[in-house]
Order: sequence, then structure tokens, then C-alpha cells
Amino acid sequence: MTTATATSSPTQAIYAALNSNGTKSASTATNAGQAQQDRFLKLLTTQLQNQDPLNPLDNAQMTSQLAQISTVDGIEKLNATLQTLLSNANDTQTMQAAALVGHGVLIAGSSLQLGQAGGLGGIDLPTPADKATVTISDANGLAVRTLDLGSLDAGTHNFTWDGKTDGGAAAATGAYTFSVAAVQGGNSVKATTLQLGVVSSVTRTSTGFNLDLGALGQFGMADVKQIL
Repeated sequence: MTTATATSSPTQAIYAALNSNGTKSASTATNAGQAQQDRFLKLLTTQLQNQDPLNPLDNAQMTSQLAQISTVDGIEKLNATLQTLLSNANDTQTMQAAALVGHGVLIAGSSLQLGQAGGLGGIDLPTPADKATVTISDANGLAVRTLDLGSLDAGTHNFTWDGKTDGGAAAATGAYTFSVAAVQGGNSVKATTLQLGVVSSVTRTSTGFNLDLGALGQFGMADVKQIL
């Protein structure tokens, strides 16, 4: 007696090949994108093997399917490249932030610390100014020195104070405050005062890096107007 062997239909063959390869990929593939591409090629090969000779797979359909898997593979490679670039960017930011330790930076504020070598502050102008004047006051709010900075372009500028009062006497070292008056063509220019801080440490947060400026507190990298 001859035993008849059942022949699987093309649909069954395709389904079996897809699921067989999927199980294998799940256990052996080290890359999800490679596993997906292998499954697609296995499926395409099975389709070709089981296609109807009287109605073969159209070339346009095959080209379309190959283009789709190529696009998916390209997107996955692009994502991997972007992740690498992001990781490298984070490492670069870490090194740049760490390099600021011990450096002076200008951030928004009106404090001015006078030491033996003098004091330093800064101003930020949104527009050019024909004349900018800095007034330095002591802890009691009394003006001790006025500095004429002349005309300035828009942007960040720093200035130094030699520690002398308007009368020529040496001012006591310590904490002072200052204000800025700037004009352009008779109109007032809203200037931002900048105080000097020294970076003592850098802390990584979920939104970036914070610079510890000691008694001034912690500031983000975006708060820094100038690095000295």
C-alpha cells in the first residue's frame, strides 16, 4: 500500500517559515534589527519558493518589499548612530563642565567683591550704548566710586575696580554692590548687572549641569554669560 504524503499549501509554508525563524531569532539574535531583517528575507524566500507558476510574484511588489525592509534597517542604523552621538555629546559636556572648576564666571547679579588686587564685575547690554556708567556702593548703600565705561556695543562686557574711592582713598576690602546706567541717543538702555563667581564644583542633574559658586549658590550652564 502506498502511503500518501500531504503537501502543505503555499500559505502554510510561509506561515511555518515565518514562525520557525521567529523562534530562532528570539533565541540567537543579538540585534533586533538584524533579526527582523532575517525574518523578512526568510519570508520573501519562502514566498518565491511557493509562488504560483502561472501567477508569479510581481517585480514591482518584490522591489517594494525590499525597499521597505531597507528603509526599516536604515532607520534602525540611524537611531543607533544618533544614540552614539548623544552619548559622545554628554561625555563632551561633562568634560567641559569639569574644566570650569576653579575658573571665574559672570552670572546675573549685582554683588562685587573687593580684594587686595581690586574687584571685577560685568554688564550685559541688549543694544549698543553711547555711554555706560557703573556706580559702586558700600553695605550701607552709599556710593563710593563711579566708573565711566564710555560707549559700548551690545553684548557682555566686564570692568575692573582698582579699589579706590572717588576721592582717591583706598576702600576697605569686602562686599559691595553696583548698578549700571546706560543710554543710547538720549534713551535709557536696560542693562543687566553681572557678578563674578568662582566655580568650586559641578553637579550633574536631570536637566544638565549645575555650577556651584559657593556663597552665590548654584547656577546652570545657561546662566553663565562669560567665562574668565
